[in-house]
Amino acid sequence: MDVIEAMKTTGTCRYFRSDPVPDEVLMSAFDAARFGPQGGNRQPVRWVVVRDKDRKRQLAEWYLAPWKTYLGGIADGDVAVGALPKAVADADHFAEHLHEVPAIAVLCAEIDGLHPTDLELDRISVVGGGSIYPTAQNFCLALRAQGVASALTTLLVHAEPQVKELLGIPDGVITAAHIAVGYPEHGFPAKLTRTPAAEIVFGETYGAPLAGG
Repeated sequence: MDVIEAMKTTGTCRYFRSDPVPDEVLMSAFDAARFGPQGGNRQPVRWVVVRDKDRKRQLAEWYLAPWKTYLGGIADGDVAVGALPKAVADADHFAEHLHEVPAIAVLCAEIDGLHPTDLELDRISVVGGGSIYPTAQNFCLALRAQGVASALTTLLVHAEPQVKELLGIPDGVITAAHIAVGYPEHGFPAKLTRTPAAEIVFGETYGAPLAGG
């Protein structure tokens, strides 16, 4: 599959078939994902693949609580989202059925392998994620190339202490996301809806149009 096509059609899947994803398909995606960029080539990313029904059900229970709180905020108008009502309904379906997905890939990272350079700034630190999330996107793209869908969420990070205990994740290792993996029930989108590049790309100074954009 052409890499640009994969980028434009790797959406967040909310409906999965029950068919298991073979080990060789997962390992092929993990093998490609590891080439994602990371600071100093420290390679901090680690993965835990969860297929056990009881573990998936427990993860789903921990996911559902913050999701329902978030959903309530949307309904009350306290949380602003750009998603259409159908997309919100699809996300709710996903939350209610998370325990049924074939696999949940838990994205972890060794803290010693991160080097955030923004800790002293008066804002939330984000730089450490630069050594984690490119690998996650590579994983989703590599799955897409094999006809496998995915849905990345960070809501379960709320329950990191419980998740670490459930999965035996050691001290010094954090959870950064959880990725639902499976074959899509309704296929892949022909093209994702995103803000046009001309509206988000600037030249020289913020807000100034890029010449030729």
